Amino acid sequence: MYRSIAEIQKALHSGKTALDLVEEHLSLIEANKHLNAFLEVFTDSARAQAQAVDQKLKAGTAGQLAGVIVGIKDNICFKDHKVSASSKILAGFESIYTSTVLQRLIDQDAIIIGRLNCDEFAMGSSNENSAFGPVQNNWKANYVPGGSSGGSAVAVSAQLCTVSLGSDTGGSVRQPASWTGTFGIKPTYGRLSRYGLIAYASSFDQIGFFTNELSDTQLLLALTAGEDPYDATSSSKSYYTRTNFPEKLKIGVLAECLNHPGLDAEIKAKLDQTLSDLRAQGHEIIEVSFPYLDYMVPTYYVLTTAEASSNLSRFDGVHFGYRSAEAKGVEETYVKSRSEGFGPEVQRRIMTGTFVLSHGYYDAYYTKGQQVRRVLKDRTTALLQECDVLLSPTTPTTAFEMNAVKDPIQMYLQDIFTVHANLTGNPAISMPFGVHSNELPYGIQLMARDFEEDLLFHAAQQIQKVL
Repeated sequence: MYRSIAEIQKALHSGKTALDLVEEHLSLIEANKHLNAFLEVFTDSARAQAQAVDQKLKAGTAGQLAGVIVGIKDNICFKDHKVSASSKILAGFESIYTSTVLQRLIDQDAIIIGRLNCDEFAMGSSNENSAFGPVQNNWKANYVPGGSSGGSAVAVSAQLCTVSLGSDTGGSVRQPASWTGTFGIKPTYGRLSRYGLIAYASSFDQIGFFTNELSDTQLLLALTAGEDPYDATSSSKSYYTRTNFPEKLKIGVLAECLNHPGLDAEIKAKLDQTLSDLRAQGHEIIEVSFPYLDYMVPTYYVLTTAEASSNLSRFDGVHFGYRSAEAKGVEETYVKSRSEGFGPEVQRRIMTGTFVLSHGYYDAYYTKGQQVRRVLKDRTTALLQECDVLLSPTTPTTAFEMNAVKDPIQMYLQDIFTVHANLTGNPAISMPFGVHSNELPYGIQLMARDFEEDLLFHAAQQIQKVL
């Protein structure tokens, strides 16, 4: 099948039509239904889009993504199509507008093939929290793909679409990318518009991409980045690709990640080997200390649950979506609709967030969390003045078996290396790094200064050379 945008373009040059490509992908999606990656396939609208693209190809007016098949995480809005955030609470809801990032891809003649399964409201690290059942890792049966964008990761890894959109609040693009052998990027906070992304924690959420090729990630970012009048947090910084990179990089390795007791021995060995290969190529490897690793996950969960309890208050059984049939009266409508509509993990986070924001605890938790976030940002900025990029494993281990992690705290710790970039807003990418003796892939993560995604891509290319 088609691993990359270049392969799609090659197929079109050799006589295939966009409609042919859509039909091939529809068959493949059908053959891989057992993975449960797609919640809905947009068969009719994808065919209609393909026919329109074919007309443009004939006329020579097609955009840069003509014929590229895109899957979207089920928390990204697409006008006149259902969107549910993989939750029962949004049953039957159809979006009345399209997300800005998605619209920018459609403007370049990308074809949207369907919506992809995820953890409910993007809350989870394994894609086992969806109201529509878990997603299977395409590398190994009965293993999780990671979360929350598990469906988006699997769809690209199994080549059910060329590229996909996910969202990353604490590692929800990079962690599943690591566990499915794909590239996953979380751009700088504000680089991409959040308009049309169903909010979980607004000061953390970013739309990101899954691809099989680094060059595809670069192209998608270039086409979608930039200011959006519909999102006040989107940055006015223009995206440009610079070419004057340092010949040899200064790579900061986070000592606390490299020497973490939970880091798998095989991943550590591969990391050590790669660092010595990079040294041999003339790159400078600096071991740096980030002494706040153990504070990051707690800080992240204090702040994100607070934002979630506020953001999710709009799903009340009154305005839209699911409403309990049993409810009598206003209060019961709220209580029953939310109790029946939200899954246990979402309920847990709403309750935690409500507690964090409650009278008498606000300063102790929420204010303190924001102060810690400032410390983390300042330390990260200081480290990135010494180095070009920071390097760490994306995840301490490979994917685990379904139902293997029962304890919520253990599940939250799956994001130990990825939440850093969301707390500080820095851009970060996970790239395929190796395949473990257990036959499962794992990734390596790079982080750069704000708005320096181009340097991130350059560093990733240098690491690809040694791999």
